[in-house]
Amino acid sequence: MTTTDEQSTGSAGPGSGGAGSDPAGAGSTPAYEQARDELIEVVRRLEAGGSTLEESLALWERGEELAKVCRRWLDGARARLDAALAESEDGAPGAGTGDEDRPAR
Repeated sequence: MTTTDEQSTGSAGPGSGGAGSDPAGAGSTPAYEQARDELIEVVRRLEAGGSTLEESLALWERGEELAKVCRRWLDGARARLDAALAESEDGAPGAGTGDEDRPAR
């Protein structure tokens, strides 16, 4: 779980932008769940129709921004998992990925 301090500094945040990176483009970076939920709402509104062309374009642009934020969070999570797996493989014997317990084919 990410703490508020980690979110505000960007240390556990999305992407590889380092401290203070802001994938949303302005203001503070939303948490993954916040960006995902807002993206779902944007898609729902676009699919519902009834918006003007200008409103639809604004929603589409916001959706693209939110998708980038989500992608950066997910990429950061993948990098952390890969690093943890690599660390466990380099550690004590038998501390690999669990493949050593599987029968040979």
